[in-house]
Amino acid sequence: MSVTPKQIASDGVSVLSLEQRIDKMHGRDRLGALTFVVALWIVVLFVLYTIWPAVTNGTIQTILLIAGAVVLLFNTAAIVAMLKHYVEDKHFIYGLDIKHLDAARRRKQM
Repeated sequence: MSVTPKQIASDGVSVLSLEQRIDKMHGRDRLGALTFVVALWIVVLFVLYTIWPAVTNGTIQTILLIAGAVVLLFNTAAIVAMLKHYVEDKHFIYGLDIKHLDAARRRKQM
C-alpha cells in the first residue's frame, strides 16, 4: 500500500506508522494499568486474609474491611477513569511522546 502525501506528517513520519505506534504504546500502558489493578486486589485481599486470624476485635475487623474496600474502590475507579481519558486523548498524549522520542533518537544518531 502506498502512502499519499496527505498521510505524511510534517516531520516525515507516516501517519499510518504513527497510528500503529500510538496504539502499541496505548496498549502497553493499558496492560500495565490493568496489571496494577489486579495486583492491588490480590495484595489487599491477601493481607486481609493473612491478618484476619490475628485480629480478634470485631470493630477492628470492620474497620479493616471498610478501609480495604475504600482503597480498592477508589484506586480501581481512578485507573478506569485514567484509561477512559487516555482513549479520548491518546493521539495528543502519545503523539507528543513519540515526537519527543523520535527527536531524542535523531539527536543521539548525530
